[in-house]
Amino acid sequence: MVRTGKKFNAQLKWAYPRRYIDGIFDHQDSQGGGGTITNGDTQWMTAGSGLLHIEAPPEQLVMSGGLFHGLQLWVNLPARDKMMAPRYQDIRSGSVQLLTSPDGGALLRVIAGELDGHEGPGITHTPITMVHATLAPGAEVTLPWREDFNGLAYVMAGRGSVGAERRPVHLGQTAVFGAGGSLTVRADEKQDAHTPDLEVVLLGGQPIREPMAHYGPFVMNTKDELMQAFEDFQKGRLGTVPAVHGMSEAGPEA
Repeated sequence: MVRTGKKFNAQLKWAYPRRYIDGIFDHQDSQGGGGTITNGDTQWMTAGSGLLHIEAPPEQLVMSGGLFHGLQLWVNLPARDKMMAPRYQDIRSGSVQLLTSPDGGALLRVIAGELDGHEGPGITHTPITMVHATLAPGAEVTLPWREDFNGLAYVMAGRGSVGAERRPVHLGQTAVFGAGGSLTVRADEKQDAHTPDLEVVLLGGQPIREPMAHYGPFVMNTKDELMQAFEDFQKGRLGTVPAVHGMSEAGPEA
């Protein structure tokens, strides 16, 4: 992923908990935002009018050969919000909205947006919903979903199926749901030996339906705006990233 950005909208960096995976990630930006996330924590960065940022595992984790598993999502902003002031949100695992299915077979963590009246802590300018779901083998869950939202399911671990037709999905695949007011996900009865449950991210949002011009980390509405973004970056108008231990503006130190 690119480590510098100008007006590329909101960026989510999320390290999720797994029984056999540890993760630590440091972030620092030119607007004073930053921190360290570990299992289950979320960092939400709205780049807005522009900033520079550095993100990397801490030096001791790199040196020790530890494992990191995370998910990064870029969310577009409508044209009216692209020049808003940058914002940083530090969302700890204990602050997400925890829900379970009636039979207890599914654990749902609402990170951003709203699910059946339950709101997650992440504040977004583009209306979205993001949920991390863990389903035990054989468990199935059907969740209410806004009909004006699109719907996606990304499989982080395990095997299962989606939709009323039970179309199969597995690790690394993304399912795109059609129109409707609900999403259905089911975990296979048998999972791999190293993957006890189905881990899936459910997300969707209100389509912006605006022109888009993008190159590298820059996402704008027109080519002229894109060229201005590059000029702002090249002329140092985005500020300077403060130095942190084990990191420099070029990234992790050797």
